[in-house]
Amino acid sequence: MSESPTPSQPPEIPGPRPRLSWPAVMGFGILGLLWPLLRLIGLEAVVGGVTTVMVAFLATFVIWVLGAGFGHVPRPVLTLTLSGVLFALLLGATTVAIGDWPDHGIGLNLVAATIEIGRSAGFGALSGLVAESIQRARRRRRRNRPSRRTSP
Repeated sequence: MSESPTPSQPPEIPGPRPRLSWPAVMGFGILGLLWPLLRLIGLEAVVGGVTTVMVAFLATFVIWVLGAGFGHVPRPVLTLTLSGVLFALLLGATTVAIGDWPDHGIGLNLVAATIEIGRSAGFGALSGLVAESIQRARRRRRRNRPSRRTSP
């Protein structure tokens, strides 16, 4: 059975989906440069490799979720999934450029790159789901907030 909308809760009217924000995809994806940057400034030598990786990924997750969740980014799941793909491409390119990518032959390197792109896209999709839930909760709270208007 379908609930009928109450006067304070109008029915949602389906409309065109908001367009994808390519500047947001690029901005979030550029965080793929964070890990190589932390390595280049010497953080890895000070705190260790695993800690540096965890700092980079935790910072990326927090920035993606809070940025998309509170920044009104349209289509956060798709946006952050594509950001994850860009993240992986930038991370791979900088790793190759600074000479840290192990050379196991073209076949294994392509498999590793494909796995990295899939992992980062999944990381982005997960971040997008969390950001989308933040957006929904904020919309619900705004809808349920009592009006501040005073009646004459």
